[in-house]
Amino acid sequence: RRVHGGQNCVGKKLSMDYEDDDFGAAVHALGKRKNSTEEHTTEKVRGDGTRVQADPVEPMEVQVMSSTFNPELLRLYYSRLFPYKYMFRWLSYGNDPKSEDPTVARDYFLRREFSFTMENDVYIRYLCFADHEAMKTEMQRMQPRKIDIGAVFTVPPKNHNTVKNSADFKAFQPLEKEFVFDIDMTDYDSVRTCCSGAAVCPKCWTFLTVAIKVLDSGLRADFGFQHLLWVYSGRRGVHCWVCDQRARSLTNDGRGAVAEYFHVFTGSENKEKKVNLGEPMHPSLRRAYDEVLKPMFEELIAEDNQNLLADPAHREKILNMIPDEDLRADIRQRWGNGGMSARNKWELLCNMVDKAALKAATGHKKRSSPLSRCVSEIVFSYIYPRLDINVSKGLNHLLKSPFSVHPATNRVCIPIDPDRAETFDPTAVGTLSQFAAEIDAWDAAHPDDNRKTKDYKKTSFAASIEFFKRRFLQPLEGSIRSAKIKQASSSLDF
Repeated sequence: RRVHGGQNCVGKKLSMDYEDDDFGAAVHALGKRKNSTEEHTTEKVRGDGTRVQADPVEPMEVQVMSSTFNPELLRLYYSRLFPYKYMFRWLSYGNDPKSEDPTVARDYFLRREFSFTMENDVYIRYLCFADHEAMKTEMQRMQPRKIDIGAVFTVPPKNHNTVKNSADFKAFQPLEKEFVFDIDMTDYDSVRTCCSGAAVCPKCWTFLTVAIKVLDSGLRADFGFQHLLWVYSGRRGVHCWVCDQRARSLTNDGRGAVAEYFHVFTGSENKEKKVNLGEPMHPSLRRAYDEVLKPMFEELIAEDNQNLLADPAHREKILNMIPDEDLRADIRQRWGNGGMSARNKWELLCNMVDKAALKAATGHKKRSSPLSRCVSEIVFSYIYPRLDINVSKGLNHLLKSPFSVHPATNRVCIPIDPDRAETFDPTAVGTLSQFAAEIDAWDAAHPDDNRKTKDYKKTSFAASIEFFKRRFLQPLEGSIRSAKIKQASSSLDF
């Protein structure tokens, strides 16, 4: 991708924000504009990052219910639906630039890096904004196809070249960032049977449901983190943002250590055995196995899901993970008798392996048999979370922003409730065209509203905004206030 450094850190104050209903005359309800006779213009991005006016382009027809990318729909989204204020409240962590409190880092949000991916994959880094109003102004002007969030630096990212070229070139350094996890469905292509590549469906989404539940439980129970934001990537994955102060302050080594804690894979695609659980199994792995992996695997192998035992390649892969050739042959023969469901086949395998393991362990009480671990290793190798460790351990790694739009699907990156992850359907996530149609439908049904109702509340997008605000943002802000009160009390006691 072509990469440019953003040279301007926008700080102009506007009167419009997410709470306002005065959207100006620039954007109209798209359902009423299937055909436009206006002349549209675009901007070009030069190699030096400057922007110039391009030649006029022909008017385009807006198909409201289309799932393909449409710049007019994106313009509507950035003008009327994107939650600028809530994003600012999250990413400023109580550091209000207008505050007179001496303990507040008023330039905290200003030192946060953003990047925009523009048309034709033009990638602009080191963008920063003074507040949510400046952020809204620039996003509406530039209309980014994708938004990424980076670290909070020692100086505003717009000054990165100036600092790097100075005598104190090490002054531009990342100070903190949310601890993140990135889980992509393509990493499960070797174990899913329903889809591959970019394709996803509710069946294979079960793999990511498992990942959400295992990581969410481990991060809370084993590390004490409280403020986790799970977000759909817009196409085929999920992201986790761990936002506690302790998590944001982790070094690269600390991030790597926590990420490795959840990493159990030791093999490769050319090696049948991909996990080594050790003996005895670590308590966190045992909890994940008993509470999530084992019951979810039994669901995955069923005929109405992945139906793994009906697929010859997966059937042999599973059998080859049993470290006893005679036992494998016996199970293979019994499976071949016919009339057995996938669940019955799996139950037969577990029972036969358990009996063989018990027999092998007789007289060797101090040494467990490999058979005693093979069932759990089969389960782990198929459905334990597959993490991109490099994304997690890099303090300077940028990650797609919540509420960004995926240009290939037209779907918004919305939050996911980890407690109800099994009910999440990626194919049902709202698209920009859907939101536009919902606004038009609401306005038609409420002609006397006179713009009293915020546009996002007219759409199915409202549920995502409210979840973000009530289940994530408000508890996070409550913790920040409590920490400040405690710190102030400690100072007085001293």
